[in-house]
Amino acid sequence: MNKKTINMKYLFTPESVAVIGASDNPGKLGFHVMKSLTKGGFTGRIVPINPSSDKIMGLKTFSSITAYNGQIDLVIVVVPAKLVAAVFRECATKGVKGIVLITAGFKEIDDRAGTALQEEIAGIANDAGIPVIGPNTMGMINLRADLNASFTPEFSRLMKGSIALVSQSGGMSAVLGYLAMRMNVGFSKIIGLGNRMNVDFDQAIDYLVDDPDTKVIMLYMEGIDDPRKLMETIKKHSSKKPIIIYKTGSASKSDQASRSHTGSMAGRHEIYMGSFSQAGMLGVDNAETLLDTARALAACPIPDGPGVAVLTGQAGPGIAACDACEAQGLKMVQFTEKTQQKINENLPPLALRTNPVDMGPAWYNTSASKEIIKVAMNDDNVNGILFLMVFGSANVDALKGISNILNKWAQKKPVISCILSPPDIWDEQIKELEQSGALINYPTPERAANAMANLWRYREIQISREELY
Repeated sequence: MNKKTINMKYLFTPESVAVIGASDNPGKLGFHVMKSLTKGGFTGRIVPINPSSDKIMGLKTFSSITAYNGQIDLVIVVVPAKLVAAVFRECATKGVKGIVLITAGFKEIDDRAGTALQEEIAGIANDAGIPVIGPNTMGMINLRADLNASFTPEFSRLMKGSIALVSQSGGMSAVLGYLAMRMNVGFSKIIGLGNRMNVDFDQAIDYLVDDPDTKVIMLYMEGIDDPRKLMETIKKHSSKKPIIIYKTGSASKSDQASRSHTGSMAGRHEIYMGSFSQAGMLGVDNAETLLDTARALAACPIPDGPGVAVLTGQAGPGIAACDACEAQGLKMVQFTEKTQQKINENLPPLALRTNPVDMGPAWYNTSASKEIIKVAMNDDNVNGILFLMVFGSANVDALKGISNILNKWAQKKPVISCILSPPDIWDEQIKELEQSGALINYPTPERAANAMANLWRYREIQISREELY
């Protein structure tokens, strides 16, 4: 194990952080980095570095990192690119253990001088064994350690959870982070790779597969310089934790944009996606599906097969879910004779009683609803349950009546729902069901069905790899 690998932990769990380029001026990135650290709840030492100030945000400021007598684990750099080489030399002398280099103006610019400068500072960092996130990055966040080492203080508002994001794009990190806030999805870490000077996707994956706070790894990728190395890393680790990837760059214009954004070629999209699947990763084609799938993999067991039962409070959402299931390769199972008999006993003849099951006529009869759910869950042909219910004044108490059986079942098979009401009616009940592990909820039947389909796709990929290797 090399020194850089050993030091990776200090990037995410430092006891002390210095900000080189710290500022009290809201027009400077150094101000926003300081705000992220101080308002994000970080309990370690924060050391502002700025030769022109005595105090920043109430903290004593030092003229340079070498002017500070104590140990510095992590340094966040936000000074102009021309000053970075000198800063890196000071960090090496000081014995710094990790760097987040937010500064841009390196390999990503259309100028050979930028590439040469990146190579120079990479040599300094590698010789000193210092892992560097960046340059040209939004930074990184460890929610579990209350460490927001980015220029976006609002990332600290994310819930703490078990999903990690590794992204080449700060903008896409924000898209996924803000979506997660609206959906009450918890993250463990966000790593903005930027130009990937010496911490690339493979190093991030190596770290996260052994991270006890992370259950699922999401990747957002534009381009990569060494695909073979990444594939070897994924093959080595994909059986340990689910890894989901959203790769852009399938169009010629986005390929060009990728080169100017992070200094990497996007490459042949279809070849990449096929290789990712063979290595054990699950590929998706948009940001919403990336987050939806990560939520499902973090919260649900993996189904043993593609057979799904759709239990719905209204016929329309059930039909929409069935269409989405079949389009994504799931199967609408036929219940066993015993299950079907029990369902028939609890529903009137005019209701949909096969699959999907229209439970609407049973909402006023809690015992009937519970019996239908129970027998469907226990059916040997069923590998997963899609549970759909839309609010109407007449069924306001329906969710309360069935919560107990959902909690008791505790997802022995995956239960994915679309339970939808106007704000503040069922929100707390849904939140309690999700927090107890009874189900995971989505805002549309189609998204619920697609999440279930991706659970099965992930299982298929694992089966294929087991047969291949």
